[in-house]
Amino acid sequence: MKTRNIMITGVGGQGTLLTSRILGGLIIQAGYDVKLSEVHGMAQRGGSVVTFVRYGSRVYEPIVEEGQADVLIAFERLEALRYAHFLKKGGVIVANDQRIDPMPVVIGAVKYPDNILEGLSESYKVYSVDAAEEARKLGNSRVSNVIVLGVAAQHMDFSREEWLSVIEKTVPAKTVELNKKAFDIGYNLHNEKLQTGE
Repeated sequence: MKTRNIMITGVGGQGTLLTSRILGGLIIQAGYDVKLSEVHGMAQRGGSVVTFVRYGSRVYEPIVEEGQADVLIAFERLEALRYAHFLKKGGVIVANDQRIDPMPVVIGAVKYPDNILEGLSESYKVYSVDAAEEARKLGNSRVSNVIVLGVAAQHMDFSREEWLSVIEKTVPAKTVELNKKAFDIGYNLHNEKLQTGE
């Protein structure tokens, strides 16, 4: 199997690392070689967090080079903009339509860009979801990352059953059913509900 490159980015506290653990566990369960690398970021709330996941028949390097990512999963709009150049031609961005102001914006040094996802959709194929709103409907804002992952799963090589099996093994036992529901919300979103651009 040809190596596939997935990039996961977000802000500390959004569940980026849990998402990479779910994806890594899924790949191992499917029998592929996998390399994960958290190449930049701070685990505390507010810092930018980036994880690379590479998988295939045999993977030698954990780092995804610019222009090589098949899928960019972004848990925040500005993070999607910041790392879009890592996508290969024909790659897709799966973005949570959420704004979290970084410190330079908070202190007024710079302005948060307008219309980020609309702008990205002019150059890339973008699938966006308001995961925070969908999570609120479920009654738990902490599962928004799994909703985004459900959307991203439509652009990877694994079945819904494989995803749910690994989610069950990875998340805390008392949250299994909630996380499965969250995944299905993202997984079952129809393309016409998603913002797309060529």
